[in-house]
Amino acid sequence: MYRALTRDIEVTVEPYYLEEQSDPDDSRYVWGYRIVISNHSDIAVRLVTRYWNITDETGQVDEVNGPGVIGEQPVLNPGDTYEYSSGCPLDTPSGVMFGHYGMEAESGEMFDVNIPAFSLDAPGLSRVLN
Repeated sequence: MYRALTRDIEVTVEPYYLEEQSDPDDSRYVWGYRIVISNHSDIAVRLVTRYWNITDETGQVDEVNGPGVIGEQPVLNPGDTYEYSSGCPLDTPSGVMFGHYGMEAESGEMFDVNIPAFSLDAPGLSRVLN
């Protein structure tokens, strides 16, 4: 589990490999990830935008920007949580993702909430650390 806390908004991520959707012989590796956003602040916030940086093991970067998540722009009141799942294909057996959500406070102030960097690693992948 990966966690980040920005202005009392907590984002947790749990990635998992989707073997049934992956085909290593065709250089297709697919992961799902579950995200939970928890509002520990004392103000309501709305998730307006998302930004993802997805980098595969060769350093190839794919950036994704857009409104909301999975077609929604949820409002989180103090104490609320919002959970969703999505996925990411790569051409390599490992990579990393990170990003941020653009949030709007009740006052109209816009601010970014960090999504923690998380590793995407196919099962059985041997790692050599230098």
